[in-house]
This record gives sequence, C-alpha cells and structure tokens, in this order.
Amino acid sequence: MELSCAAARGRPRGLSSAIVDRSRLRLIEFPADDPERALGFWRELLGVPLEPRTAEQGEGWQSGPESGPAIGIHPRGRGPGDTFSLPYFEVDDMERALESVTALGGTVIHPGQAWAVCKDPEGTPSRSRPARTS
Repeated sequence: MELSCAAARGRPRGLSSAIVDRSRLRLIEFPADDPERALGFWRELLGVPLEPRTAEQGEGWQSGPESGPAIGIHPRGRGPGDTFSLPYFEVDDMERALESVTALGGTVIHPGQAWAVCKDPEGTPSRSRPARTS
C-alpha cells in the first residue's frame, strides 16, 4: 500500500495529499518457501547484491541502501509480516499514519509503536515504522 497516493477524489477531509513521502520507501521484503531459490531469482532479476543480513536486520539477505529501497529475502513465516511481500515505509507520526490508513479505507492488521502492518482497500499488505532520528 502506498499511503502517499491518496488522490484528491475520495480523500477524507483533513488528510494531506501525502501521508508518507514516496522517497521514504525503505525496504521491500520477499518471504520465500525456498529462500535460496528466491535469493538467486532476485539477485539475477534485479542485478543487485544481496548480502547476509546483520543481527539487527533479521534472518535472510538484503541489498544495501545505495540501490534505492533495500530488497530483503527471508524464509516465509507465520507472523503478520512474514507471509506476503511487503513494502516498508518510514513515517513521522505512526498514530496519524494508522488513522489515515483507516480513513482511506484500509485496515490496520498489527498496530504498534515500533512498526505496524496494514492492508490497503484491495487487501495488499504494507508495513510502517517510525522515522529514525539521528
């Protein structure tokens, strides 16, 4: 779900036209039943290096930020963010972002302060996390 594409038509009053700036798409994750096969597929298809993740990043492989939004591959799991491909967006105000998801016709699957999983009106999931402060 791309929260930044709230069109003027059908946008609830009081919502800005861009809840999340598209440039803050930070990661797209691809869970896989066969992670090694998925790793080879995405490396070849996208032509980007995918290196083993750090402990902070979790299990699997990930591209660096120099290639645009990072690409992540990990074993498919059972959690709310482990079954579907997910775009990850950084948001300045998690509460406002979650309110906007609901106001725009989406649903919040897992609300949280560290991260949240949402679905757009068509059922496509996404994950948001607060912006990092330096």
